[in-house]
Amino acid sequence: MEKSVRRIGVFTSGGDAPGMNAAIRSVVRTALHMGIECIGIRRGYHGLINGDFVPLTFESVSGLSRKGGTMLYSARSEDFKSQLGRERAVATCKLLGLDALVGIGGDGTFRGLLTLAQQGLSVIGIPGTIDNDIACSTYTIGYDTACNTALESIDKLRDTMQSHERCSVVEVMGRHAGHVALNVGVACGATAVLVPEQKVDYENDLMEPIRRSRLAGRTHFMIIVAEGVEGGAYEVAKQINEATSLDTRVTILGHVQRGGAPTVRDRIAATYMGYEAVRLLAEGKTCRVVAMDGESYVDYDIEEALKMHKGLDQQTYTVMRALTGVQ
Repeated sequence: MEKSVRRIGVFTSGGDAPGMNAAIRSVVRTALHMGIECIGIRRGYHGLINGDFVPLTFESVSGLSRKGGTMLYSARSEDFKSQLGRERAVATCKLLGLDALVGIGGDGTFRGLLTLAQQGLSVIGIPGTIDNDIACSTYTIGYDTACNTALESIDKLRDTMQSHERCSVVEVMGRHAGHVALNVGVACGATAVLVPEQKVDYENDLMEPIRRSRLAGRTHFMIIVAEGVEGGAYEVAKQINEATSLDTRVTILGHVQRGGAPTVRDRIAATYMGYEAVRLLAEGKTCRVVAMDGESYVDYDIEEALKMHKGLDQQTYTVMRALTGVQ
């Protein structure tokens, strides 16, 4: 009996995240196990438009799970936003004989897959972003590693802040979502945590926790700020210095949070999601996003998934406010 899916393409798009390589490995080996050939599309939609590909084998993805970044590279494609660019992407799929595509990335990746699905291609999305801001999934590949990387840096920074009795303002990634800032802040025992989802009340959310900490005997202070907070870390530091005269220093962790070997949680999640993606395609399903609902693996229609909204975990936010003395 002829298989409905004989050859698939896999690519990564948008910001890279630790665990993407583990997802690629899982897609390739699951596909081969099911008798499906796998082609890697390099540089995301840009590579799909320009025919940048590489055949993937059992051996070529050996040892990939432990490596950060993405072996298929990643890029944002302005050309794909045009009708001509999308037509060229579809033409590449036809030329290579791809029966389906698996895209690993965030909302932008999924919107691109939806566009291709509307032109008749079978597609599956896998959520990979350190921000953990994909609404349909309680967890995204790369989040745990990014949090651990940020936490390790903050713990080291705290040593020098304590030695000099300074206030440290640390900016972590999260342009539109404060999940990394919130969870890292709770884990490191931050004096205050500022996230883009909540309008900052400098007096109650920032100055009062610093004063309470000082009255309790602390002489150094750790403020965690998501990059999407209005004004950013430098404005926060300025406000602190003007209100308290503390020696305040800014540290922006930046892209270091995207790198490094993925944690166990990210390797496992990526592996399961890669397996689920190929399983869905083998069953003839399309236009789906693999997601996590708690600890269970589920899938949603891409269009439905893109309409969902994800806020901060309110229990964690409540705990943070209680521990930092915010009323």
